[in-house]
Amino acid sequence: MKYLVTGGAGYVGGVVAAHLLEVGHEVVVLDDLSTGFREAVPDGAAFVEGRVQDAARFLDPSFDGVLHFAAFSQVGESVARPEKYWDNNVGGSMALLAAMRAAGVRRLVFSSTAATYGEPVSTPLTETAPTAPTSPYGASKLAVDHMIAGEAAAHGLAAASLRYFNVAGAHGPQGERHDPESHLIPLVLQVALGERESISVYGDDYPTPDGTCVRDYIHVADLAEAHLLALDAVTPGEHLVCNLGNGSGFSVREVVETVRKVTGHPVPEVLAARRPGDPAVLVASAATAWERLGWRPTRTDLAGIVADAWEFARGHAREREAAR
Repeated sequence: MKYLVTGGAGYVGGVVAAHLLEVGHEVVVLDDLSTGFREAVPDGAAFVEGRVQDAARFLDPSFDGVLHFAAFSQVGESVARPEKYWDNNVGGSMALLAAMRAAGVRRLVFSSTAATYGEPVSTPLTETAPTAPTSPYGASKLAVDHMIAGEAAAHGLAAASLRYFNVAGAHGPQGERHDPESHLIPLVLQVALGERESISVYGDDYPTPDGTCVRDYIHVADLAEAHLLALDAVTPGEHLVCNLGNGSGFSVREVVETVRKVTGHPVPEVLAARRPGDPAVLVASAATAWERLGWRPTRTDLAGIVADAWEFARGHAREREAAR
């Protein structure tokens, strides 16, 4: 098969593109490199530098489907610059759907997010939970989910929206390197590398076993495998929504202690005030993905997830030092 991967120079998009290549598919990556990296595009994939809004220039009937990762994803930035998120995440997705319709490409897997749910009413979260995003980022992703549902019903698109929880780990030379970084595991690894003095722990009085927030971490390679399964799971006219997570969570303090054990480095903590809107526990129910995709995460051990991320972080640090 031949697939277009929008945002394929990013963290998740690049790993999914690599998995597609590993099983023999032809891959074309479309990315404007505004947040992605050219070297994250896996060997063997064709690369086109451009915005998702320009997809009509590259899509033609030879493509069997699209995997869509081209979105801005910083929650804080979306609050400060909501127009950037509506333009790219919503406007870009609308242009992509129009391009797919014109080219007759009728299969889509969309990178959605648990941020569509907002504050959880209960956990583990299922796909029937209320959607009440608390940021323009989450709202933009939810708007695209609604857009895809309409496209499927009206025009026969076969589509899946995969709502991720906390993605972590690395797949060989492909790992997490956002700028600015906002995710816990890479931030703690920066402390272990000596690039950051300490890690802030935002609140230790939550109703959890150690008082710190609990989150569901999923290995990026498990996530990628779910995308490949989703390509074959949907039928024309269907919009399938699946949560992707491990179904269990790890606390902030568990993550920090695991990084200490894996790296052998001290990681100083600094207790800070709670952040507004941080729920105590955010864990996924992945029952729909188990049933519909036949998907089971296999890399669920936190130490293994951290070890993969640590190997990538050290290698990337060496590359930066050599470049300097």
